[in-house]
Parts: sequence; structure tokens; C-alpha cells
Amino acid sequence: MSEALTIEGLVKQFGGLTATDHLSLSVTKGEVHAVIGPNGAGKTTLIGQLTGEITPDAGTVRFAGRDVTGLAVHRRSMLGLARSFQITNVLADFTARANVALAVQAHQGHSFRFWRKAATDQRLIGPAEEHLATVGLADRAGVTASSLSHGEQRQLELAMALATRPAMLLLDEPMAGMGPEDSARMVEILKRLKGDLTILLVEHDMDAVFALADRITVLVYGRAIATGSPEQIRNDPDVRAAYLGEESADA
Repeated sequence: MSEALTIEGLVKQFGGLTATDHLSLSVTKGEVHAVIGPNGAGKTTLIGQLTGEITPDAGTVRFAGRDVTGLAVHRRSMLGLARSFQITNVLADFTARANVALAVQAHQGHSFRFWRKAATDQRLIGPAEEHLATVGLADRAGVTASSLSHGEQRQLELAMALATRPAMLLLDEPMAGMGPEDSARMVEILKRLKGDLTILLVEHDMDAVFALADRITVLVYGRAIATGSPEQIRNDPDVRAAYLGEESADA
């Protein structure tokens, strides 16, 4: 299968801290590729470099065969890269439907000044409701985002990302702050997206990682110490020593 994303020799330093250290990895089209590692491993910095929010000091990022290392955030989004954040990023006073309609509108290149139109325009509302149904929020479309539970807000954010019609999703801790029930629901939603979308998943929840990932890359101090199938990673002695630990590796 062809590669959707290729990272070669990526370097990013903040003062004396090296957040990504000559990092190289590839993500195959249609796979879920998880990136795991301890706090400070450079995972969120990596996501920022992939979206264009952080400029690497060296290295290249290629998406769909194109060098996007120097492209701005919105240009990468228009090419099909979409991300979600560790912290929920929704408009609290807007309904779930209006939040997603605005995401549809923004992707079409229109100004947010016309948000009132977004809330009533069927050309935006129709796709918005489809994306809400995809993430299990069809019956919550008219509820303001502030009234949704934390788990539902994360589902809403995913619907907003889907509204940009991405070829690839960059998911930064989608289960952050969730309890077991909400996490299980998000895993099932992401399972339904597998194959239709390429997904790079940064996540601390190892149950979710092993349930979803086709391949896993382990980062430690900005370096990839291992890449392989979930079973290979679970049984890798270097990974067990550096990150998973004997107890979680045997779980």
C-alpha cells in the first residue's frame, strides 16, 4: 500500500531541549498508526509540526507524495490533513449542529462572520448532521456544546474534524479526561472510521491504542525507539524497559 505520510529526519529544539530528534516514520494509507511514549517524549510537538503550527529546524514532512514542510496550517488542511486537540476546542455557546456547520463553512472557504447563515443554511446543516450521526451525536444536534458531557464534546470535535473532509486525521489524545465508558464509545467510533481514513493517533490510553492501532511507534526523548505491530511492541524488551513496563506489557 502507498504511504500517506512520510517524515524524514525531523528535528525541533526549544532552547536546550530536543523535542524531536532526527525522527523518521511513515504512515500507510488507510492505517491507524499510534504514537506512544512517556510525557515529554515529543508527541504533541510532532503533531504540531505535521499540521504546520510548529516549524521544524530540520527534516521533511511529505503528505500524499507532496513536500508540505513549508506549507501553512490552512494549506495543509485544504490538502486533507485534520487534527483534534488534547483540550476540547469547540464553541461553547453554539449548538453541536452549528459548531459542525461552521466547520463545513470554513472548509469551503467562507468567513466566520456569516455564522448566522451557517446555523440555518441547509447546504451546511445537511452535511453537519451527517457528521454528527457518524460520531453518535445525531440526537444531540440541537444541544449547546456547553451542555454536552466531556465525552460528547470530544465526539463533537471529531465531527468538526470530519467536516473538513480529511484524507488523514491527526488525533492528539482523543480520550484525554474520559472515563472508561466514554473511552470505549470513542474507540468504537474510530473503529468505524478505520480504512476510510488514515489516522495518526497520539494516545496514553494503552487499551485504546492496542484496540485500534495497526502499527505503533514508540517515542522516547524525541526519538523513535521502535515501530511495529501491537504484538511486536507489547513484546519488545526495549519498549518494556523504556515505557510500557512489565505490568502494562503483560496486561
